[in-house]
Amino acid sequence: MIAYITAWSAEQDLPCALVERPDRSIGYANELLSDRDRHGVLWRQTALRHRVGKPEFARVHPLRQRRAMELLLCQVCGGPADRNDDGVLWLQRDHSDDWPQWPEGMASVEPPVCLACIPVALRLCPALRRGAVAVRFREYPIAGVRGALYGRSVLAPAAVTAGNFAYDDPAVRRVLASALIRELRGCTVVPLVEIATRLGL
Repeated sequence: MIAYITAWSAEQDLPCALVERPDRSIGYANELLSDRDRHGVLWRQTALRHRVGKPEFARVHPLRQRRAMELLLCQVCGGPADRNDDGVLWLQRDHSDDWPQWPEGMASVEPPVCLACIPVALRLCPALRRGAVAVRFREYPIAGVRGALYGRSVLAPAAVTAGNFAYDDPAVRRVLASALIRELRGCTVVPLVEIATRLGL
């Protein structure tokens, strides 16, 4: 099984020329309304040819990642993520050494998961095999984007750095987004043993 958000070899970036706009933001020379999200941020345009060619596990397809995050879809199968009274289920790499309250308040570009896909994700993702935690979050507001920040240049905007940008950051007007970020709050850790028991594993 190949994860829903994985990019395929036929899904390369489209040749879109970036330009300076009068309001000092960046845009495409032949921009469409669909090139921006509801916050007005420009998104990387990538061919949509799901399951054509070979899966490229190191790449995430921007549109499918954004769709999964907006609609709270499972990143593995693309169906609805698991949810109960404790919140929506996420499977995260274990970064509990990063700060005392982890994962409370974490910014994530990883979409949630459904219960049935947890064993698949653990098996397919090398990063998760090094340590994973299942967590339910009661609050998960969309907070911003991950992408490349473009500076002014003589011929056309030029990428200067990559990172995470909040929607209320003025710099986001010069970002070419490739992933949607949710801030995850109100966490309840779910032991993987408990999940395995529920799945009969």
